[in-house]
Amino acid sequence: MSTINMKDGTQIYYKEWGIGQPVVFSHGWPLNSDSWEAQMMFLASNGYRCIAHDRRGHGRSSQPWDGNDMNTYADDLSQLIESLDLKDAVLIGFSTGGGEVARYIGRYGTKRLKKVALISAVPPLMLKTQSNPGGLPIEEFDKIREGSLKDRSQLYKDIAAGPFFGANRKNSKASQGMIDSFWLQGMTAGHKNTYDCIQAFSETDFTSDLKKFDIPTLIVHGDDDQIVPIGSAALLSSKIVKNAILKIYPGAPHGLSYTHQDQLNTDLLDFLKL
Repeated sequence: MSTINMKDGTQIYYKEWGIGQPVVFSHGWPLNSDSWEAQMMFLASNGYRCIAHDRRGHGRSSQPWDGNDMNTYADDLSQLIESLDLKDAVLIGFSTGGGEVARYIGRYGTKRLKKVALISAVPPLMLKTQSNPGGLPIEEFDKIREGSLKDRSQLYKDIAAGPFFGANRKNSKASQGMIDSFWLQGMTAGHKNTYDCIQAFSETDFTSDLKKFDIPTLIVHGDDDQIVPIGSAALLSSKIVKNAILKIYPGAPHGLSYTHQDQLNTDLLDFLKL
């Protein structure tokens, strides 16, 4: 396995496919780099060097007790990019990974980057506050925390077989394989790590990070996203990021990298070629 040791000793696993301009993927909660396989296979086959890591506490990476926060996630991503000496890289973040990418740019800038894409991403802020009235109430995330402590295996099954892939919709494109993959990836992650990550993805405000985006940015979101509602996410982010390209997938759920993989793959390739 390919791994890099972080400054605190945490071991981060990553996979690397293809040759060419580097494209770095950050995954969602509670998944790992395997969730990007369709996009990595496609882009690597089209002349790109695709790199995806398992966030600390997820997949094949170490499960440290502490450091399960966006600042540390961004620091880990920076160390990965620096260790591989990536230049003119494209960062692509899905859901929680979109927050990780945004915080990376907020902390480290874009000197090693060429472009960025946010897919079903959590920025600018998921939580409902006085300044963010369109967000979700804290009780929604408390329910996830409660479910995680009570029976996280069942929690993952319920999320996958319900809102994540839109399996609870009449004309759902979700397969049993997609649902099983979500559960399997979730169960390889650490219990404490995924629990802490709920706060990280829901309560972190990325507004100031988005204001530092100064490279071409693609924002993709489904208008039937039941996990990260488009109104308080992509629609706001596209107004904060200067000259962002916003693509809305009609009827698409949160997990559109699975359910709409062909459409997303084509849009990503077209964006990379711009």
